[in-house]
Amino acid sequence: MASGEVERTVESLPKPLRAQAGQLPVTFERIPNAGLQADGIEPDTLGLFTGPEFADEGHVPMPPQIILFLENLWDLAGGEEKIFHKEVQTTFLHELGHYLGLDEDELTERGLE
Repeated sequence: MASGEVERTVESLPKPLRAQAGQLPVTFERIPNAGLQADGIEPDTLGLFTGPEFADEGHVPMPPQIILFLENLWDLAGGEEKIFHKEVQTTFLHELGHYLGLDEDELTERGLE
């Protein structure tokens, strides 16, 4: 369900971004695990980008990835499937923006808060 929405979102991107986004692993978890929470990630976080930004990739110990927290996205959507799909798309694009080097202000300017 959520993976299909991510795939459709990647396919809708302009070709140069599609190639970059298509190689970025996306994982799905219910909520941030205890380790992430101990590192300061809030329990109600919707998504997370980890690893180096695209411009900084190279010889780094952790590859970049996006994690989407499905239970939190579902709760935000109030159990409405259509809203859930939209939130998955928005959160994925938000985290992809971090991968591409955008900060929170730049993402907000693009409507991806």
